[in-house]
Amino acid sequence: MATEKKSIDELSMDPSELFREETITDRKVGTIRVLTPITPNGDHDASRDTIYAGETQIMTPMGALPIAFQIEANSLSTAVEGYGDAGKAAVEKAVKELQEMRREQASSIVLPGGGQGGMPGTGPGGGLKLP
Repeated sequence: MATEKKSIDELSMDPSELFREETITDRKVGTIRVLTPITPNGDHDASRDTIYAGETQIMTPMGALPIAFQIEANSLSTAVEGYGDAGKAAVEKAVKELQEMRREQASSIVLPGGGQGGMPGTGPGGGLKLP
């Protein structure tokens, strides 16, 4: 998928970047999306590589977190073999990102009074405002 942002007026598909998508699953751990490049008339486009994308989820205190990752492979069997390692790397990356976000949130605690010291609400910019 393209990550560039487009306005609603620019909403169109690129006929040179079409893929047929198949979903492969073991119904236990996750899925592999097989993106086969095709031409605008639906024929296989041998000039481009097939893409293998893994998907799984991890449970967090807030619920299930979907994890998507690319699997470097040149066949479905290679993608199935590489699913575990690619998935583990993606989960580890997601956990590190979550931990970093948690650290950033914890360090952004705002103290009453804007950190000027003294009692909140006792001076200019104080933390408490009474009607």
